[in-house]
Amino acid sequence: MNTASTRPAALFTQALDALRAPWFPAAAPRIAVALSGGLDSMVLLHLAAAHARSHGQTLFAFHVHHGLSPNADAWRDHCEGSAASLGIAFDSRDVVVEKGKTGIEAAARAARYGALGAMCRAHGVQLLLTAHHQDDQAETVLLQLLRGSGASGLSGMDSANRAPGLLGDDTLVMARPLLALARSELEEYAKAQGIAWVEDESNADPRFARNALRHQVMPVLAQAFPGFQHRVARSSLHVQSAQRLLDELATEDLAACLDGDGLDLARLRAMSTDRVNNLLRHWFTVRRLAMPSTALLAQMVMQVLTARDDAQPLVSHPECEVRRHRDRLYLVPRLPELAGMRDPDDEGVIEKYAQGFRWSGEGSIAFPDYGGVLHFDAAQHGFDAAWLRAQALEIDFRKGGERLKPAPNRPTRSLKQLFQASGVPAWERTRLPVVGNGYSLLFAAGLGMDCRHLGDGLDRIALRWQAT
Repeated sequence: MNTASTRPAALFTQALDALRAPWFPAAAPRIAVALSGGLDSMVLLHLAAAHARSHGQTLFAFHVHHGLSPNADAWRDHCEGSAASLGIAFDSRDVVVEKGKTGIEAAARAARYGALGAMCRAHGVQLLLTAHHQDDQAETVLLQLLRGSGASGLSGMDSANRAPGLLGDDTLVMARPLLALARSELEEYAKAQGIAWVEDESNADPRFARNALRHQVMPVLAQAFPGFQHRVARSSLHVQSAQRLLDELATEDLAACLDGDGLDLARLRAMSTDRVNNLLRHWFTVRRLAMPSTALLAQMVMQVLTARDDAQPLVSHPECEVRRHRDRLYLVPRLPELAGMRDPDDEGVIEKYAQGFRWSGEGSIAFPDYGGVLHFDAAQHGFDAAWLRAQALEIDFRKGGERLKPAPNRPTRSLKQLFQASGVPAWERTRLPVVGNGYSLLFAAGLGMDCRHLGDGLDRIALRWQAT
């Protein structure tokens, strides 16, 4: 029998069998093919259809209509007709691609995988197959090399992985069963089987980095180093192995250094720089944050690990803030600025201002300008309800110098001292409002009420702040 006909089918079956133990040990998953209509995905469709028939499995074909090409409608029709001829359930989604900071390619990719994830959830699919092959792997590794990527980037594409950031789901598995096959083998198989496919004209546009590499660089490499794609793909497997070892080390280091939500900096200082960098990259991955650049990582390590004890170092990441508190390292979400921190009469000046209000017996009052809700809870120990109703109250952020007496047996101290004693990080204090009556401070979020205005008995009200 012709090898062109048997090798793709054999490697496809081998790839799917390898998924069972690590990903689906209990039962065979529902499978879908990401179908664009091009050569690669059409070969994948036929291989998956044959496999599904022989194993009695239901197979789906999912297509994403980007609308970027005048031929997009014809591609969708081709995919739908091809799926119908093989008895495969078909679904498609239209997406609107808006060019962002990362370019049209990245935007289209994000939209495509988001739509594929949505279709998987709609049809109960647990395994999504994509048609990436050996040439794609070589392109990916070379592009990452040209971008100066580290081991993670040079690992190329995994044979299978979960990609919740792309697919929007923690449970979906995305597999690439054609990675061991060269594009030339797929084309030979398609011609032998009489498989028709469409050509995306954008694949010839050299303005896209991958196309420039594919059409202008890789042919030259193939002339000088025939079969280089196979060797580059093999190298990616070696780097994947090295990356797995780095991940294992980082997992152990993270477990050893993690203290609550932060990292123990004393333990980090005892590590080599390379090991610290490896751990921090892994921590960003675990937290599902974009990988920091080499420069940002170096800045993070230098500022946070070497800053003096009383400093408040801050390194800004596009998705978070890297901060230090009590010799712990934290990744703090980037929160929007609250309107309560602005002067309402002058948009150009950052200045805190108070918002007056009265309590009329409500269980809670929302203060969106201050980022939360103030609750008024019935309590044995608190403000007299009648007295509280009579007060002209105001909510504000700290201006500095405010003082609070938290308990009869404790001294009156500044809020800064009380926050320090309570271990509240500096970046949280700026978003905790205070409530007063124009003369006295009655309540400070994160600390409590001033005991000088409190009493025991019936009809007492305790204040409580809840951030939203």
